[in-house]
Amino acid sequence: MAPFDLAAELGIQGSYLVYLGIGFAFGFVLESAGFGDARRLAAQFYFRELVVLKVMFTGIVVAMTLIFLSTALGLLDYDEVWVNPTYLWPGIVGGIIMGLGFIIGGYCPGTSLVSMATLKVDGSFFVMGVITGVLIFGDTVAYFNHFWNSSFMGRFTLPEMLGLDTGVVVFLAVLMALAMFWGLGLLSKAIYGKQEDLSPLKPRIAAALILLLVSGLLLFYNQPDLERKWQLLAKEYAPRLEQRTVYIDPSELLHLMNDEYIDLVIYDVRNEPDWNQFHLVDAKRVPLEELPALRKQILSLPENAVIVLVSNDEILSTRAWKQLMTMAKPNAYILEGGINHWLNIYGVADDEVGGHGAVSLAIKDGSLRHPFKMALGARHAASHPDEHLTPQREYTPKVKLLKKVARAGGCG
Repeated sequence: MAPFDLAAELGIQGSYLVYLGIGFAFGFVLESAGFGDARRLAAQFYFRELVVLKVMFTGIVVAMTLIFLSTALGLLDYDEVWVNPTYLWPGIVGGIIMGLGFIIGGYCPGTSLVSMATLKVDGSFFVMGVITGVLIFGDTVAYFNHFWNSSFMGRFTLPEMLGLDTGVVVFLAVLMALAMFWGLGLLSKAIYGKQEDLSPLKPRIAAALILLLVSGLLLFYNQPDLERKWQLLAKEYAPRLEQRTVYIDPSELLHLMNDEYIDLVIYDVRNEPDWNQFHLVDAKRVPLEELPALRKQILSLPENAVIVLVSNDEILSTRAWKQLMTMAKPNAYILEGGINHWLNIYGVADDEVGGHGAVSLAIKDGSLRHPFKMALGARHAASHPDEHLTPQREYTPKVKLLKKVARAGGCG
């Protein structure tokens, strides 16, 4: 399933050749379309020539439609596509500054590079101005760093903002673009007495109808839910469950709890009564239905973060692991044998835990099989035993810190 890691598939040099080819093709198309001419670019702000606006918005809505059609068909994992995080007010201020620079200089950063590549003097000066601005920004950002990082909203998209299904938003965006093209054409005709004509009318109408039809399919063919998405990802992730490479021994979890270099996050997915009876120190109770709400928080975890999922045995925690893989693909593991196994090792000597010794782990019915005389929560000694005072047990370490790779892109 896309997106593919080109560095892994083609090697570093091979991936660079692909990037170079895409960049060259993009620049070639921009220059061929006349986007290396500042006069043509600036004319859009005066409604004299709307080629730039129409081409760029056409590219945006076509790419948007194809991306979400691909995710609906199970060809693309949208969660792996880089989306710039939203910093609301810095983004607004930055957009105003860039817009003013665009109007005054006649270029955006990308088109200025195209202009410079064709040895245009104004484009070369614009690029030098961009570089100068970058250097000045780098030396002064410390003075307004608080504002620069303010109003952080994470990966925030239109479906989230509007509270609508993704397919509905895509269809409305296509309608908005087509209406804007038509309206701006009328506005240009009203101001200058003529309407811009990029191509014969019939091909344009046919292209618009095809785009409407394809985007309209998304109204009825929804984005994959968690269950369907797991089916799409099962080929890649199910072997980890079958080979039990994500099930960690209680002793390894105890070691992680005492490792100051690990940002450990323990999600306890059990019901509230069992949680009140006993839970590990610093664990957070997160029922399965509430896991999706933590997606942004999980995506923002540092590189040294390790998530461990806990249930009474392994039933609920395994479901939770599958759910996390479909949402965010974090560095997540499952407590082997669950709380029942943990208490077999660290809690059976305490009279408060039933006093009947270890319980069988062969019975997996999702229940807490150690009876407590009272609800102790994390106040029980077994919730965080002293690693140096407990018997040393042999186990195979399975936790690995995974370096996050940001598959970023965009127009400069």
